[in-house]
Amino acid sequence: MSKLAALVDGSGFMYRAYYGLPPLTNSRGQPVGAVYGFCSMLIPLLDRHRSDLFCVAMDSGRQTFRSEIYAEYKANRSETPADLKLQFPLMKDACVAFGVPIAVKPGFEADDLIATYAKKLSTRGCEVRIIASDKDLTQLVDEKISMFDPMKSKIIGIEDVKAKYGVFPPQMAALQALTGDSTDNIPGIQGVGPKTASKLLNEFKTLEGIYQNIDKIQQQKIRENLINQKENLEVSLKLTTLNDNVDIDENFDDLVISQDSERIINFLRTHNFDSLIGRYERYNG
Repeated sequence: MSKLAALVDGSGFMYRAYYGLPPLTNSRGQPVGAVYGFCSMLIPLLDRHRSDLFCVAMDSGRQTFRSEIYAEYKANRSETPADLKLQFPLMKDACVAFGVPIAVKPGFEADDLIATYAKKLSTRGCEVRIIASDKDLTQLVDEKISMFDPMKSKIIGIEDVKAKYGVFPPQMAALQALTGDSTDNIPGIQGVGPKTASKLLNEFKTLEGIYQNIDKIQQQKIRENLINQKENLEVSLKLTTLNDNVDIDENFDDLVISQDSERIINFLRTHNFDSLIGRYERYNG
């Protein structure tokens, strides 16, 4: 039986918790709302996904290799709130307290680390489960790699990606390159939305296939935009494609959970997460 490796989008969890929960401070006045939310999600995940290998991936900061490709990448985003920045070290402390391995690499996003671990572990025979709600990660889904959406409590496989986005996982980076992304400031092709992008990719399979058959595209404006904005599309594809070859430590035997109940409860008590102590004990009683 193959090993199960669970890879968690830790940064995604933190942001979701920060914006989804009211502000919270501990008895020392430290902001801890995002860390509380992260821990509240981690406790049931550790119980549900009892895996052989486990890792929480985190962003290293705003400056990544994508910023070098396109200076405007994510430039439209406001500065990370100061009270959230203060919680990043505490999130790492939480992972240490729960005995959960962490992956961070300067110049890369959590998604790139997840892509790298997923590809390398799956080629070594592991079943990989990516725990995230980020559609950027759907491009990784294949026969050995699935996603688990913790918000919907649902496993996402190849056919689920196709049903939701209209294309198969290997086409997702191209789909996102065509449509662009205002959140991340990815330019895309003007006038091309998800329906048009999925229609083009279903008909011509790849971006290269689209350009090889450009004369077959009936909508004149779309055809002209594809021709005139090809450079934008090439840049967009570099931004949407995850790097699955980040230089990492490949001693995957280190990706094991080492839970110590006393250490976990002490951490939760230190930050006044008393309600989580009872939840943890119920899952591990």
